[in-house]
Amino acid sequence: MSLSNSILRKLPVAGLIVAALGLAGCSQEKAEVKDIIRPVKVVEIAQAHDTRTLSYSGSVRARTESALAFRVNGKITERLVDIGQHVVPGDVLARIDPTDYDLSVKSAQAALDAAERQVETTELARKRAEQLFAKNFAPKSQLEQATLTYDQAVATRDSARSSLDQARNQVGYTDLKADRDGIVTAVNADVGQVVGSGTPVVTVAVDGEKEVLIAVPEMEIAEFKPGKLVKTGFWSDNKLTLDGKVREVAGSADPQSRTFAVRVSLPNDQRVLLGMTANIEASAANEKQLVSIPLSALAEKDSQSIVWTVDRGADTVHARPVKVAEFAADGVRVAEGLKPGDVVVAAGTQFMTENLKVKLAGGVAQQSASAGGDDASRLR
Repeated sequence: MSLSNSILRKLPVAGLIVAALGLAGCSQEKAEVKDIIRPVKVVEIAQAHDTRTLSYSGSVRARTESALAFRVNGKITERLVDIGQHVVPGDVLARIDPTDYDLSVKSAQAALDAAERQVETTELARKRAEQLFAKNFAPKSQLEQATLTYDQAVATRDSARSSLDQARNQVGYTDLKADRDGIVTAVNADVGQVVGSGTPVVTVAVDGEKEVLIAVPEMEIAEFKPGKLVKTGFWSDNKLTLDGKVREVAGSADPQSRTFAVRVSLPNDQRVLLGMTANIEASAANEKQLVSIPLSALAEKDSQSIVWTVDRGADTVHARPVKVAEFAADGVRVAEGLKPGDVVVAAGTQFMTENLKVKLAGGVAQQSASAGGDDASRLR
């Protein structure tokens, strides 16, 4: 009986011990739950660049192109050059029918011959009048009349001579000749076609300085001023890079494309050929610097766009309001709320709470995030 009483007296003590152990276990589990540290990937905002790069494609062309035309009307009988052919001064490019102009030369020659005969006749009459006047056989008025007739004959002869020279020039104009070294880039008329004086027949790109013609939209045209230095690359040769200079900027936009024509002069280089595709790169100042972050880093709280930033000292996260400027293919452009050095949670924002303990997971990788799409953040 005494043994049973002793056991009964010890039971409450044992129950208390078991209860105490149970409570201690629960407290430890709660502590473990409370101390959970969530691994996160982050984006570190780096210093934004002060400049950005503008890139435009264009084609290489000669600085000077001459649209050559006949100086007289006629029907083209020969075309002696093709596109891409190199020509030198004096080379005949095309001919028109010279028949009518040859006839004009013969007519002018006949008129000149007649005028010269008239001069000879009037000269004899003038000399005879001088002799008669000297011997007092004729009045002075007769001498004056003979002299006047002779002068008129001389003037008529000179006019006929000029007409003959003009007719001969027109015969020469029936041959269209190159006046400078260059390459034929276009043929605008062909054999059998009747053309007027001044109608372009052949276009020649003059040898010498080359340039690249690009089209620049109006929002960037202010960055291109005559004399600005640019870099020129070529699709045909990635290793070929030349320093170019803006030579001319159009004063008005193209009415259809609403772009401005900009001409960039190139240094003389035999590797650069007409018609090549070139890429012009120019630097421009960033007036408004935007920070780019991944779309997954953007969250919303109380109808306000936010990001979760990491406090490096305490390894905790905190919500920060941001102002979104625009959405892009590579992320979100942020205008306000972030600065260089900020560490932003890049993924899993739906699990973030204020002051949540985190640790940075993964290695360091590069990600584009800054003004103008330059590299300015690091993904950890």
